[in-house]
Amino acid sequence: MATGVRAQELEYALELGAMAGPSFYMGDANLNGFYKNVTMAGGAMGRYNFNPRTALKFDLGFGSVKGDASKGSNKFPNKEGQTWDFNNSLIDVACQYELNFCGYGTGIGYKGSKRLAPYIQAGLGFTYCNKALTMNIPVGFGVKYKLKPRLNVGIDWTMRFSMSDKLDGIEDPYKIQSGFMKNKDSYSWTMVYISYDLCPKYRKCNND
Repeated sequence: MATGVRAQELEYALELGAMAGPSFYMGDANLNGFYKNVTMAGGAMGRYNFNPRTALKFDLGFGSVKGDASKGSNKFPNKEGQTWDFNNSLIDVACQYELNFCGYGTGIGYKGSKRLAPYIQAGLGFTYCNKALTMNIPVGFGVKYKLKPRLNVGIDWTMRFSMSDKLDGIEDPYKIQSGFMKNKDSYSWTMVYISYDLCPKYRKCNND
């Protein structure tokens, strides 16, 4: 009696890696200009993979918010004699839930996972900038590619909406009370990353 063994790809619980890429700020000095006053950001990232479709991502990033209100079309009251240009360093710690549009893997298993997988993400984080500590809400999308069974690369875009108007140093210039999400500073990161898989999930083969 012949017995065949169906191949199954090995899944890994954890990823660790590094990331870097351009960043831009949006706030009182930049109301709607995407990729204006670009700076560089970078840091470390990690993932806990629940399964080929879902993961929890943690990242620790370093960047800055940069701008100059004097060069924009937005006019502030009592602007004369005040300095409105800034370049403030920031630290970001965040956790995001990721949902892949398809199963992510080497593509050699019976599950039909794909080496290339786009995903969406959302979560919660904290920002320390300009002597202010505030919460932020990261929302975005990305795409990941498995170069080798344990090596991943990807590009990841997030807009991080902070709960503070102090990141740029221009706090409430019109003296209008702001709401929970209104009149707050935000910043965006476009990160290219590389990561390595750790902690394999050993599974038994399925016998035909």
